[in-house]
Amino acid sequence: MDATINSHSSVSSWRDFPIKQQPTYPDQDRLIQVEQKLQGFPPLVFAQEIRDLKKNLAEVSAGRGFLLQAGDCAESFAEFKAKKIRDTFKVLLQMAIILTFAGRKPVTKLARTAGQFAKPRSSDQEVVDGISLASYRGDIINSVEFNSAARIPDPERMLQAYHQSAATLNLLRAFAQGGLADLHQVHRWNMSFVEASPARDRYLEMSERIEDALGFMEVCGITSQTAPSIRETQIFTSHEALLLNYEEALSRIDSFTDKRYNCSAHFVWIGERTRQIDHAHVEFFKQIENPIGVKIGPGIDKDELIGLIDALNPDNQAGRLTLITRMGADKLAETLPVLIRAVKSEGRNVVWSCDPMHGNTVKASSGYKTRQFDDIMRELRQFFSVHQAEGSYPGGIHLEMTGEHVTECTGGAYQITDSDLGSRYLTQCDPRLNADQVLELAYLIADSLKATKVGLESRIN
Repeated sequence: MDATINSHSSVSSWRDFPIKQQPTYPDQDRLIQVEQKLQGFPPLVFAQEIRDLKKNLAEVSAGRGFLLQAGDCAESFAEFKAKKIRDTFKVLLQMAIILTFAGRKPVTKLARTAGQFAKPRSSDQEVVDGISLASYRGDIINSVEFNSAARIPDPERMLQAYHQSAATLNLLRAFAQGGLADLHQVHRWNMSFVEASPARDRYLEMSERIEDALGFMEVCGITSQTAPSIRETQIFTSHEALLLNYEEALSRIDSFTDKRYNCSAHFVWIGERTRQIDHAHVEFFKQIENPIGVKIGPGIDKDELIGLIDALNPDNQAGRLTLITRMGADKLAETLPVLIRAVKSEGRNVVWSCDPMHGNTVKASSGYKTRQFDDIMRELRQFFSVHQAEGSYPGGIHLEMTGEHVTECTGGAYQITDSDLGSRYLTQCDPRLNADQVLELAYLIADSLKATKVGLESRIN
């Protein structure tokens, strides 16, 4: 792929549009220098990898696969550790084996990592003890420390984000191909989780059935030594493409197809706050070939949604566009059916995925921002049941989670309470499910996946 982008090409057209959630850099000359430096750096991901993901998502949109997208709320420079990357990778694989077995479909694993550094904020200012400073917008822009110097946007942070992303991708690829993804090892991790869980009896039957299936394959000669698919996997990366200076600088023209790809990640999405059809983020996303997502909340109507779909996927390509609902457990059942009917009646090819996190954020009595496990599960179950009722396919889930044993979301089998939140509340932005909670969630939605499989088969027959 070509190393640089012509600054006058259409990839820069977003600069002529209104834009939201962007920092104001005081040193514009330094910003330009950083952008030019990034343009000369190698791509973080490659066009063929991006095309592979798009094919996978085309299968998901047709009901022949499932999308698991999960990872950190916001990556941190200070918390950049190999163990943290490994633990999140492990939990993704653990979830994937449960979902694959339950749904009898391949699961595409899409990590929120190697680029998830920028965060939209509800206010430009943050007030603490009567002092007002510019809001923290993620480590790629400014620092979480609460002082005026730390909150000044610094373009040099884009270079650190790039290098951390490159190292993260290098480690993920090594894990995926180096034996850590062996299905037998992943199942042993799951069995350890089940044995220790207070809800052990609820999950044991499925775990034993998975163990029997792996044993049967071994008897048939399908082992990690004879079948690479048993010991290796493919994992893709994703993030919210919020800071467009960074995203443009890492876009490249593929020398084989002469098409433009955003090579900062395999998959990028537009957030609920920046999806205005006549604004800069939608304009930028029109110029790239990646599979993309857009978050949609309860305030969107069917005409706005169809307009957004047509703007972002005018050729109606399967696998190009994922609609990530973030409605809230109290609103999804009322709002989603109308949108599904509109998309079906217009014949649009999309992947429907559910983000049950962002619509269920509350402030605990202890003062911490949190999410309740029961609300997350309630929204997920509604997502599956609404799609089944509408004859549509619920293609994926989108979670903020970590492989660490944090205490940021309440509830679950270990019954984390408001008073527990302060013991290991480590997030710099939004509360995440911990390793035990996210595995519990995977087991609990297994029944919904089975029901989806049965419903699809009955419609086909």
